[in-house]
Parts: sequence; C-alpha cells; structure tokens
Amino acid sequence: MVESIARVRHIRVTPQKARRVVALIKGKQAEEALAILKFAQQSASEPIYKLVHSAMANAQVKADRDGEYLNDQDLYVKNAFVDEGTTLKRFQPRAQGRAFQIKKRTSHITVVLATPEAAANEKASK
Repeated sequence: MVESIARVRHIRVTPQKARRVVALIKGKQAEEALAILKFAQQSASEPIYKLVHSAMANAQVKADRDGEYLNDQDLYVKNAFVDEGTTLKRFQPRAQGRAFQIKKRTSHITVVLATPEAAANEKASK
C-alpha cells in the first residue's frame, strides 16, 4: 500500500519528445520500465530512467518509515505525465540584420509508482 512520487522540473527536453518516452512505460512494472528506458534510443530516456529509479527509492524510504515490507517487483508505474516548463527564448542572427527566434523548451516530468493493493484500496474507497 505504498505510493511514491518523483518529479523533475525544468529539464531541457521538449515535452513532445518526453511524452513519447513516457508513453512506453505507463502501466508497466517498475523493473520492466527501467529495462525499457535503459535501451531506448531517445535522448529523453536517460532523465526519465533516473526519475523512475528515484521514485523506487522514494517508495522504499516511505515503506521503511511506515514499517511495511516492500518488494521492488511489486511496484508499477501508476501514472506518468509531462507538463510544459518555461521556454528559453534565444535569438540567432540572420541575413540583412534580421533576427531569428529560437525557442528552447523545457519540461516538468512526474512519475507515480504504486503497489497493486494501493490501487485496489483506492478503487474500493470510490
């Protein structure tokens, strides 16, 4: 009955590219998600790998604090989403004195891990 959250903010990955990687791991077991992210070709997979690993550590700390037993095999990715962060605006010089705007987008990524009995208890309470 453990649920843990891990967030990373202002990461220099565009939200569109990060959402493609997050879609690969939604609903998967945490260990399986780490394996998928380890071998994914996209550049956004590295920070998301670290984020899932951090969420697993958060779950372990939470379970130890509450005196519960937690097996890493029980955790699954309950929810994962990407929000748009601040956009860094830069200018590149162009011909005849013009300027071309470059938008360097950032993302806020959130991963929620849970154990299956936590999800069952949540459904029962509704």
